[in-house]
Amino acid sequence: MTEPAGTREPAVPVIAMVLAVDRTYLYGRRMYETMVCWETAGSAADEPAVFRDYAAIWRAAEKIVYSRTLQTVSSSRTRIERDLDRDAVRRLTEPSGADIAIGGAELAGRALGAGLVDECHLFVCPIVVGGGKRALPETSAPDSSSSTNAGSATASFTSTTASRGPGV
Repeated sequence: MTEPAGTREPAVPVIAMVLAVDRTYLYGRRMYETMVCWETAGSAADEPAVFRDYAAIWRAAEKIVYSRTLQTVSSSRTRIERDLDRDAVRRLTEPSGADIAIGGAELAGRALGAGLVDECHLFVCPIVVGGGKRALPETSAPDSSSSTNAGSATASFTSTTASRGPGV
């Protein structure tokens, strides 16, 4: 796996935090295209064990890519859906109650708007390169009944958790 210079060491503790939860991954097209490198990553002996562990978990997880333009996927246990169906996403959690990870700004915003998100875990790396989409849509910021917990994951990353309040 090729990484930008200076990103390996800060990424290891962040990846380790993500490893703690088994999940299904829901991706927008661009996030899937970024994450699909894990399909073949983790095989080099010089990679940290946490990279190998995450690659194995990613390959074993079910992945759903929401895209109107993507025609094929290049990873196992992956399917394409054209539209976010609230009831279908809720059914994904029924068998085990396991968490679902949503990746991609637009998809996350749609899931927030549909009331599918109970808790947000944002891992922010304060490096700005060019422009892009907002991490969260303006209308989906946690409300006054939400609790927010911010803590430093590493010197280069910040971890923030926001939860919906009771009865939300």
